[in-house]
Amino acid sequence: MSNFPKTAEEFLSGKIFLIDKPLGWTSFDLVKKMKNLIRTKYNLKKIKVGHAGTLDPLATGLLIVCTGRFTKRISKIQGQAKVYTGEITLGSTTPSYDLETEVGARYETSHITKELIQNTILNFIGEIDQIPPIFSALKRDGERLYEKARRGESIEIEARKVRVHSFEITAIEMPKISFKIMCGKGTYIRSIAHDFGAALNSGAHLSKLCRTAIGNYKLPDALNIFSFEKKLNS
Repeated sequence: MSNFPKTAEEFLSGKIFLIDKPLGWTSFDLVKKMKNLIRTKYNLKKIKVGHAGTLDPLATGLLIVCTGRFTKRISKIQGQAKVYTGEITLGSTTPSYDLETEVGARYETSHITKELIQNTILNFIGEIDQIPPIFSALKRDGERLYEKARRGESIEIEARKVRVHSFEITAIEMPKISFKIMCGKGTYIRSIAHDFGAALNSGAHLSKLCRTAIGNYKLPDALNIFSFEKKLNS
């Protein structure tokens, strides 16, 4: 970021930061860290800091963080198309649809061919019905669904319409397949992985995920949190 802000007024007036979220951090962790760094640096009692689209703890990649008055732009940024790359592991499912929880069931994969995979992709392009994972940050009765899920509560979640602009398989090394997806707001890649496994008459879970773009914002232009801290205090 060539025009990194140098004053409290610049942060308060509004800045957009592209951050490469590390593995294991929640989006909230990253926003909290940045907010505390800015407040400490400039001795601010308060400053608005927010992100434009949650990434799961086990996902990496582009997180857009807005400060000050630019937090008003978050909803517009969230509406832009997002690009993800990652890996789906066939033959097993988990309750969270990714590696946050352990494998709960295993399935046969010997019938799965490259042709079947490519044909099945077609069912996941365009406007599709999707049920979000129970282990998600969506709220029900003022509480995150993942909090209810971790207590073992049974929750009914309605399907909703999401849009997948493109879905490309970039490598197949059974039982793992690598992919690239461009999708609209509210799409859960974990749900695509889970539903894709079911459509193959097997099972699947998401084993890797990286967000590489949001609209015209690209991951190669992002800072990691340690670089952000270094620039802030230089």
